[in-house]
Amino acid sequence: MNIPNLITVLRVLLIPIFILLFYLPYHWSFLASASVFAFAAATDWLDGYLARRLEQSTPFGAFLDPVADKLMVAVALVLLVQEHGNLWLTLPAAVIIGREIVVSALREWMAELGARAHVAVSNLGKWKTAAQMLALVILLANPKDFSFWVLLGYTLLMVSAGLTLWSMVQYLRAAWPHLKTDVEKK
Repeated sequence: MNIPNLITVLRVLLIPIFILLFYLPYHWSFLASASVFAFAAATDWLDGYLARRLEQSTPFGAFLDPVADKLMVAVALVLLVQEHGNLWLTLPAAVIIGREIVVSALREWMAELGARAHVAVSNLGKWKTAAQMLALVILLANPKDFSFWVLLGYTLLMVSAGLTLWSMVQYLRAAWPHLKTDVEKK
């Protein structure tokens, strides 16, 4: 266990705290849950930076880091869908979660073929993540009542969902020659 891996584990351990804060019946619970989520999002950047800077990248960290990210985002989206209960949040949430499942399965399958590098993370994915994290922090910090902030959160989440679909298309295009080859062999 090294410092970057401990930070990643901390991110996973923050999930139950994040959920508890979200459901507390106090006016400050929205801001508290958003703060924990924002802190967890910042640790995602920090653990990657430290792993590279300290040359402490490990197979465990390479496995757990994306899992921790996906868990935090999926939990936040599920909580927000339950809280808001509308198309403007549910549709982008379904797109984002669905894309994560498709791309994770695609990466696993490509790794089995020895072609994992063809579906590596791109700069588009970084923009998607930034828009997504900002949208989630804004939506978590604000009650579901219509306001400028909620509208901004919905807009950023829809932008994130659009970037999510575009990045999924990019991954599928990169993997298509491998997908097509297997189909033709059968």
